This record gives sequence, structure tokens and C-alpha cells, in this order.
Amino acid sequence: MGQAHIAVNNQNNLPIRYVLDTNVLIHDPTALLKFEEHHITIPMTVLEELDKLKNGRNTTAADCRQAIREIDKILGRAEPEDVESGVPIMREATDSHLGSLSIMMSKCPENVTLLPNHLNDNKILNDICFLKAQYPNQSVVLVTKDINMRLKARGCGIEAQDYQNDQSISDIEYLHKGFLMFEGSFWDQIEKVDTEQQLGRTIHILPRVDPIQNIYPNQFILDEMGFVGRVINVDAHEITVLHLDEGKLLTTEAWGLIPRDIYQACALNLLLDPDVHLVNLTGSAGSGKTILALAAAIEMTMATKTYRRIIATRSTQGLDEDIGFLPGTEAEKMSPWLGAITDNLEALHCEDEDCDGSVDYVLNKVPLHFKSLNYIRGRSFQHSLIIIDECQNLTPHQIKTIITRAGNGSKVICLGNLAQIDTPYLNANSSGLTYLSERFKNFASGGSIQLQGVPRSALAEYAEANL
Repeated sequence: MGQAHIAVNNQNNLPIRYVLDTNVLIHDPTALLKFEEHHITIPMTVLEELDKLKNGRNTTAADCRQAIREIDKILGRAEPEDVESGVPIMREATDSHLGSLSIMMSKCPENVTLLPNHLNDNKILNDICFLKAQYPNQSVVLVTKDINMRLKARGCGIEAQDYQNDQSISDIEYLHKGFLMFEGSFWDQIEKVDTEQQLGRTIHILPRVDPIQNIYPNQFILDEMGFVGRVINVDAHEITVLHLDEGKLLTTEAWGLIPRDIYQACALNLLLDPDVHLVNLTGSAGSGKTILALAAAIEMTMATKTYRRIIATRSTQGLDEDIGFLPGTEAEKMSPWLGAITDNLEALHCEDEDCDGSVDYVLNKVPLHFKSLNYIRGRSFQHSLIIIDECQNLTPHQIKTIITRAGNGSKVICLGNLAQIDTPYLNANSSGLTYLSERFKNFASGGSIQLQGVPRSALAEYAEANL
């Protein structure tokens, strides 16, 4: 059980009491188990907010319900006085307890409030001020994903921190890109290599030392001389690299689509490989994420019959709340938010004599299903290819819920742009897409590629660089 990575200025070495905001429990319903030996307090206002948000079929409601179940599991049948003072948090793995949980039942007296009580955030901050007065021998720390809440807390003299337990990296610059690019010749930097032919392919076995010490399965090695290799095995002492022909990669075709650069070619190589069960494609708007995924998906369902169906979904702020009010079937309700899929389908057939006829033909023939995320999280899909667009807006908990839906013979393709996060409590470091890329970088059947450039158009490229 990992400790929450929360930096607290606790110079006096006092016991720490963490007060959790509502958004922390929505972000990670299991957050209660992430604070090791420390005491956790949940204000009554937070419980009321969870109760208000728990109804509905959206992802937030589902996370609220799970958080409430986690609280109930810990508190059980504890007496009211124990609930207020603290109930031990039992650890199922070790059958022991570590840390405690309490609910702040009492309200802060009006004569000691710092902020007007008309806002829930203010109620929580006033309660924390009261807690600090009640427990002068403890360090009381607010944990919240809301930046403005943290600013207000500091203005009230309250220590406030972000919840960072599920952040895999501290700086997005260190995110696993899926490839290593070497200046000049890669082979000039390698002292020892064993090369052999296996089943008509060329394999290089290299010692795991600098400059390839930190390398992962299905990562690509590129150089300025045109060498392309894909890591197919990694152990403690050596790596095995599959030699790829750059010319063949750049002319690989998927449903009529040919990659525009080596990065798209590497992405298509992973997408078309049935032994790679998870592919993460990141990159700026227009870098080709969606059209590559769609072309590969149609190729593998229509031409090679590797998968039975394609399931397309996306994370969009407001989607879960708004979809229920739209008329029509689920597919018709989803169509406004999955326009990127149909737009790219048109792009794949734009040179056909009858583009509209081709698109209609594909939509009729290809088993392409548009589904909401609520539909995804409650199902198990066999022999399916699942495309999840806008993954940067998912929390680590949400993306785990979705990825675990993949059944036998299924493949998941996650697409996202970490520069376009629409969720107020997420940033590039805490996004579920970043979390997934980092946690799966050692997965032998997974791969990531950060696409470069903006091939959509010269206008789009200039806008991405200058606006």
C-alpha cells in the first residue's frame, strides 16, 4: 500500500490529520486507503456533497457511490462517538489496521467562523479552522484537487496540498514517449551487439547499458541514418531489438491510409500488431491519432478479421450529463461527441468517386458501435477493438475501470492530447492518460507513441506553434 505523496511542512513532527475534500474522493474513491498510518477526517459537508452527486448514470455518480461504499466499509457498525473520534482502517491484505477515519459531526460555532457559510467550500474551511483549535498538538492538512480551494485555505492559515498518490511522474517532460531518437548513427554508440536471423527477421541482442539502459518493451529506437528498431524483449542485462525496414514502415497501408512520417509509421506498426493489446497514442491536435486508430481498426475487423467489432467512445466534459436529454438511440445520442470518428472516416474515403456512398457503405458493413463510457464500464468485451478518445480527461481511477473491461482477444487504443485537458481537477501530470502510459511502460503487450508535428495542414501546424 503506497503512501500518499503529499508534501507537508511538519517541522515539529506532529501527528498529521488529513481532511479530504469531495473532489479527492471522486478522483480516487479508494483514497482513504492511501494515507498509511495517518488520521483521515471527512467533514459532514463532504458526505452531503457525495450524497447529492451519487444519483445518475454518469461516471461522477458512479465514483461517488463507490466512495460512499468505501466509507461505509470502514465505519461499519461503529458507535457514534467512535465515528467522531476515529475508526481504525482495516487492511484486507494483512488483516491489520493502519490509520483511522473519522467523520466531523460537529459544526463550527458561528462566533469563530472566518468565512461566510453560504458556500460548501467555506463550510469545510471553517470546520478545519475549528479542528485546528480542537487539536493544537496535531498538524491539520486539507487535501483537495481544487486549486482555488487551496488558495483560500492558505489565506485562512490552513496547510493545503494536492492529492498526488496516483501521479506517476512529477514533470510531464519525463513522460515515456515510446521512442528514443539518436543523433547520427545509433550503432556508433553501441560497443557490443549479437545479430542473428530468426524466422526470416533480423534480431539484435544488446547489453542493457547506456545509452539504452532505461528502455521498455515495444519502444522504438530511431536514428538520423534511417535505422528503426523495436524492442521486443527486456531483461535485467540485455535487450532484444527487432530490426525494421524504414521504407516498408513508411509504405505500410491500413484501409488506404499511409503514414506521413516515421512516428505515424511506428504507431501503425503497434496498432496492426495483434500481440500488442494496449496502445496509447498521444500528441497535439491534428497529429493523426484518431485517423491512424480508425484505419487500423477497420483493417483488422474488415480485412484480416482479427477482431469482431469496433467500439468507439470518448471522454468529454459534460457528456454524461447531457447525453440523457438527447433524442434517439444510444448511437444517435453519441454522434455529436463522436464526430471526430465520422470526420476521419470521411477523410479515409475523400478521394473516392462517391465519398458519402463509401462512408455509408463502411458504416453499414463495419461492426462499428458508438458507446458511452457508462456502457463501457459495466461490460466485458471479447474479441473487440476498443477506441477511447480524449483519454486525457479521465482520472486514473476511471481509466482503470475502463481498461479492466477488456476481455479475451480484445485490444484497447487510448488517444489523447495532454495539452487539451477540459476537466477542472486534472492536469497533465495527474491525467489518467499519463498514469496509464507510465504504469504500462513495462507491459510486454503494450506500447505508447507520442506523435510529432501537426500533419493536418500548414495552417493547423502554424496555429499549434504560435497561438
